Amino acid sequence: MLVFSDEKLLNLLIQYNPWWRGVPLSEKSAPPHRRFAYYEAEKMLLHASLRRFVILSGARRVGKTTIMYQLIQSILQKGVSATSIVYMSFDNPILKLGGFENVLRAYRNAYPNEEACYFFLDEVQYAEDWEAWIKTLYDTRPELRLVATGSASPALEKGSAESGVGRWSVLKIPTLSFYEYCDLLQLTERPRLEAGIRPTRLHAMEKGLFSELMATLSPLQRHFNRYLAVGGFPELALSSDDAFSQRMLREDVVDKVIKRDILALFNVRNPIQLEKVFLYLCIHSSGIVNMTTMSKELDGMNKTTLANYIRFLEEANLIYISDPVNVDGKGALKGRPKIYVADAAVRGAVLMLENSIADAEETGIMVETAVYKHIAAFYYAANARVGYYRRVKGSEKEVDVVVELPAGRILCEVKYRENSHVKETDAIIELANDERANVLGALIVTKRAEDYGVAAHRTRTPVVRIPAPAFLYLLGNAEKEGYTAKM
Repeated sequence: MLVFSDEKLLNLLIQYNPWWRGVPLSEKSAPPHRRFAYYEAEKMLLHASLRRFVILSGARRVGKTTIMYQLIQSILQKGVSATSIVYMSFDNPILKLGGFENVLRAYRNAYPNEEACYFFLDEVQYAEDWEAWIKTLYDTRPELRLVATGSASPALEKGSAESGVGRWSVLKIPTLSFYEYCDLLQLTERPRLEAGIRPTRLHAMEKGLFSELMATLSPLQRHFNRYLAVGGFPELALSSDDAFSQRMLREDVVDKVIKRDILALFNVRNPIQLEKVFLYLCIHSSGIVNMTTMSKELDGMNKTTLANYIRFLEEANLIYISDPVNVDGKGALKGRPKIYVADAAVRGAVLMLENSIADAEETGIMVETAVYKHIAAFYYAANARVGYYRRVKGSEKEVDVVVELPAGRILCEVKYRENSHVKETDAIIELANDERANVLGALIVTKRAEDYGVAAHRTRTPVVRIPAPAFLYLLGNAEKEGYTAKM
C-alpha cells in the first residue's frame, strides 16, 4: 500500500468537505427534491434508539451520492459542527491507495473531537478491508453515525451478512419509479389522490369513482413513453436532450459497470465474454433463459461461466432475475429464470434502438420490464418473493409477475396492446378462481387509457384491468404512503 502523508490526505479531505471552510452545499449537489429512499435512509441514520449504519446500494446514476449530500445538508441545518461531518469517496485513487486507517488517522489528528460525528463513505467497496474497519468504528465509536454507498452490491451484502449483522443495513436504491419521475419533473398533470388507494383493491371501488380515478390519471399517459425511453435516472430524466441521455446511459451506467466495477470486484478474466452475455440478456430481456440454448448461441460458452456472469450482472444492479414459482401445485417451470434489465431504458440504449416506442413488440418488452422493476422494488423491504409462473404440465400457461407473501399471492399479467382481452382459460383467470392458489389480488396491465375495469370473468378474486401508467403511478403513491407489502 502506498503511504501518503497526513497533510496530503487532510488536504484532500478538505477539498471533499467544503462545509469545513464555511462553503454551503450547492443546489446541484443537494437538490430540494427528495427520493423515497432519502427518507428511509434518514430514518435509519438518525433513529433515536436503534443505531444502525446505512449502506446504500444501487446502479450508477440512481442518486446515491445525492442522497448522501442531502443528508449532510440536513444534519448541518440541525446545528451539528461542520468538521464533525466527513465525506470521502474511495473512487479517488489517493484515498483508495492511502487506506482507510491512514485517512482516519489524518482526520483524527486534525480534529480530535469526541462529540457525535457522521461519516459518509462513497463507493466504499473500493476501500481495502472496508467491512473490518466499519465494524471497528461501530464497536469502538458509539457516538459515530455512518452512511456508505456502492454501485455494486455483492461486497456490500456479503459484508452485511458477515460483519454487519446488527451493525448496518443495506438499502437498495432502484431507478426512479414512474411516480418519482413525475414528481421530479414537477409535471402539472400530477393528480391529488385520496389516501389509501391500492391497485389490488380497485375492484371494491364504486364504478363511478373508479372511472373518475382513471380519468384523473389519464393525462399522465403522454409522459409515460418518455419515461420508458429515458429511464429512471434522475440526471438524465431532467435533461432536455434525450438522445444524449441515451448515450450517457450507455457509456456511464453500463460500460463503466461492466468494464470497471465488475472486473475489479470479481476478477473477471474475459471482459469481452461478459459483454456478450449482457448483450444477449438485453436482446432477450423479459424472456426465459435456457442455459443450454444460451451456451450454444454464445459459441459454446461454459454453463458455469455463464451462470457466474449472470450473477455478477445481477449483483452489479444491471439486471433482475425472476425465478419461477409454483402457484397451483400442477408443476412449474424449474431452473429457467426470466431476466429483466434494471431499467426499461437500458435495453434500448445498449442495443441502440431508434424510436423503439413506435415498435409495439419493443414497447411491450419495456413495459413488462418497468412493471417487474416497480413491483420488485416495492416489495424489496418486505422480503417477499417476486417471480413468474409457467405451468409445464398440459398446456403451457404463464403469469408474468407473481408476488408470494405470507398471507397469499398477487398476480400481475402485462397485456400492453390494443386488445387486452383474456380468455377464461388463461392462467391469471384460472388461478384467480382457484382456492388452492390463495390469490389476494390479480391485475392485468393494459395499454389504452380507457381500458380499465373489473374483468368480466367471474372469479373468486376479482381480476382488475388497469392502464400501465395508472398502475405504476398508484403503486408509487402507495409507496409514498408507506403501504409496504400492501399493493
